[in-house]
Amino acid sequence: MKKSIAKLSLFEMIVIELKKGGIIILILFGFLISFITVILFLILCANIIIFFINKRAFPKKLMIATLSGVVLASSIYFYEMYFFTFSDIDREFNQKGPGPVTSPTEEYTANAYYELYGGAAGGVNVWVEITNNNEKNKVQIVYYSDAKSNFSMEWVDEDTLYILNDEPNYPNSNRSIKLEIGKEIYHENGLACKSLLMKGEYETCYQN
Repeated sequence: MKKSIAKLSLFEMIVIELKKGGIIILILFGFLISFITVILFLILCANIIIFFINKRAFPKKLMIATLSGVVLASSIYFYEMYFFTFSDIDREFNQKGPGPVTSPTEEYTANAYYELYGGAAGGVNVWVEITNNNEKNKVQIVYYSDAKSNFSMEWVDEDTLYILNDEPNYPNSNRSIKLEIGKEIYHENGLACKSLLMKGEYETCYQN
């Protein structure tokens, strides 16, 4: 829960923000390339029109620069959208949440962890790891979301985990869900659902 998370030191917060900053810089760089590419495209269109009207030299260099911008911006977008993995989670300064919660057959163990983001004005994400005790302690993240103040986990049956994640008295804040372990996962913004690298880890992926 947000209120129960211990405060990190200033140094730890700086390290976290620097790591987050790398991803943000990549996204901003993608937006910048996209903006420049649009400008180059408009200039290219104008030059092509002039070429056909006045029979001037075809703007080959401008066309190459525009196409290069399109390829670069598309590559960044494609990478961010379809090559997501949970390895991006900052585990160095995470906070332990509820757990371990063991399934009725003791095959699975659920643990929750918190991840701070955005500094003092930011918030907290929460993820749930499932350890398969029968497969050499294989670990899988099945849930990732913004953390609400009311968070808990309980097993409904031997392979179904109910995750309660809600903010009382706030509309549209409920992120609670039942997940069948080994078949279903949840990722709030859906990046895990779109990722080409994670398709083999679940049968159904839910998002907010």
